[in-house]
This record gives sequence, C-alpha cells and structure tokens, in this order.
Amino acid sequence: MSWFESFVLGLVQGLTEFLPISSSAHLRLTAAFAGWQDPGAAFTAITQIGTEAAVIIYFRKDIGRIISAWARSLFNRELRQDHDAQMGWLVIVGSIPIGVLGITLKDAIEGPFRDLRLIATTLIVMGVVLGIADRLAARDETGGRHRAAKQRKSLTDLSVKDGLLYGVCQAMALIPGVSRSGATISGGLLMGYTRESAARYSFLLAIPAVLASGVFELKDAGQGHVAWGPTLFATVIAFVVGYAVIAWFMKFISHKSFMPFVIYRILLGIVLFALVAAGTLMPHAGETAG
Repeated sequence: MSWFESFVLGLVQGLTEFLPISSSAHLRLTAAFAGWQDPGAAFTAITQIGTEAAVIIYFRKDIGRIISAWARSLFNRELRQDHDAQMGWLVIVGSIPIGVLGITLKDAIEGPFRDLRLIATTLIVMGVVLGIADRLAARDETGGRHRAAKQRKSLTDLSVKDGLLYGVCQAMALIPGVSRSGATISGGLLMGYTRESAARYSFLLAIPAVLASGVFELKDAGQGHVAWGPTLFATVIAFVVGYAVIAWFMKFISHKSFMPFVIYRILLGIVLFALVAAGTLMPHAGETAG
C-alpha cells in the first residue's frame, strides 16, 4: 500500500465511520473502484482505533463520569442505582454479542462477507430499515392531524434488555455494508429512543468493541501489502477527520432526519449491483490484486 492510498483510505474511514453508511463498505469499495488491493479486515479494524479515539475525546466528560461511577459502584452498593454506573454495566452487556460473534465469524468477516454483491445487498436493506425507523421517529415527534406527539425514550430509560438488543444490532455490522452506527441507531429508533439518545449510546457502545477488535488485529498488521507505516498514517488521518465528522453529526441529527443517508445507501447499492452485473466490477475485485 502506498502513502497516497493510506491517506485516501484514512480519509474515507474518518468521513464514514460515524455516518450510517458503513465505513468498512466504503473502504472496500474505494479500493475496488480505484483498482487497489482490498486493504483487508485488519487494516479496517486498526484504523477504526483512530476514529474511536475521536469518540473518546468528544465524549470525554460522559465517559469519565461513567467509568468513575461504575468503578465506585463495585464497592458501594448504593451507587448501583446511579444512571452513570448503570450505563457502565449496559455498555459491557451490549458489547457481549459482537465479542462472541466477532470471534466466531472471524474467517467469514475476512472472506465471504467482503463480496461486493453482499455489500450492495446490505447497503440497500439496511437503508430501507433506517428509513422506516426514521419515519416512525418523525411521526412520534411531530404527531399528526388525528394524533398527538409521542414522548420517545432517553438514555435514562435504557434497560438491560434494550442494551442487549442494541448489542445484537451492533453485531450485525460485522458484515460490511450494514454500518455500526446505522444498525444501532435504527435499532434504537425502533425501540422508541430519540435520535440523539440512539446515536449517543451507539457511539459509547462502539468504544470497547472497536478498541478490542483493533488490538486483536494488531498481530496481523504489517503483513502482506499493508505495511505498518501507512496503517498508522491512515489511523491518524481517520482520527482528525473523524473528530470533525462526529461533532457535525451530533448537531445534524438534533434537527434533521436520516433520509439523506437512506437515499444515498439505496442508490449506492443499486449502482454497485449494476456495475457487478455489467462486469465492470468483479464481486471479489481487489482481493487478489497487487
């Protein structure tokens, strides 16, 4: 991998990680469209450490409170009713599904799941799911001529059951094209949470999963065509760009719908299917190139 490739892929990772459009799919598609070799699951997992560092800095006050309250609740039973302490446990509980499935499906994640036809399918299907979830949220928030607006849930209403359901949604993002934020935000909206609450828990829930995945894949870094230098460079780029994107995204969802992302996902999936059907792109383009 050249330094230019690592710059572009780091930029793509930072731009797409927090948007509900799938960063892993865009890394895979960028390489395929450019005629580069697929950067692989290890490169993707390690560069995600950069974007998660952006999450940690952006939510540093929330994370500091949660870790402090959770740690103190281990020794003080009364503190276990504190919302921040409960959030610490809920993040742990919600991380279980992706941890189990990530290890179980490791070979599929690095192989069959990177088929461009599967990516096109997940882009479209999850785009439709996100669109339905977004419309339901909008209906509850605005009400209508014959119905009153409905109060949606905040993170103070988060239960163990909902935390696990969030975790299952996050685990779906092991398939490129699903999108970690897209799946968890869709799940949150369908469970009745506000857009901001769904997004905030989605980002907090991703921290242990992404960091664990990145550390786990470190042993494979520097092998094949992806050297350590370009990988670290891409990770730094992803961090800088990712911080700017997450700040913008949290403001965007406070007063806008997810429909632009829904339309983008569906159109991209259709275009990808058309290119594969026409023979312009092979389903496994780039996997054996270079």
